[in-house]
Amino acid sequence: MPSINVNGREIELDEDGFIINPDLWDKEVAVALAAQEGITELTDDHWNVISYLRDYYTQFQVAPMIRKLCKETGFSLKYIYELFPSGPAKGACKLAGLPKPTGCV
Repeated sequence: MPSINVNGREIELDEDGFIINPDLWDKEVAVALAAQEGITELTDDHWNVISYLRDYYTQFQVAPMIRKLCKETGFSLKYIYELFPSGPAKGACKLAGLPKPTGCV
């Protein structure tokens, strides 16, 4: 099973690179996952999306639909893809420590 090492902690990932145990997520894990996605720096806008996704997931136990993500963050879909080149599901949800979304994010 794939994993990443974050400051001496071994974090298990599924075959798509999503964290198996979301309770192990923290900002250091997000930075390590970002590096795997080719994102060298997480800006305030990255963190705003990540925080929104985490808060929404905590409340509803599911990732938000992409329209809701864009509306609530004020970011266009194009800009979300600029922040997370692999997209809102594969990139943003992964960095936020959410399970792999089953449908359209």
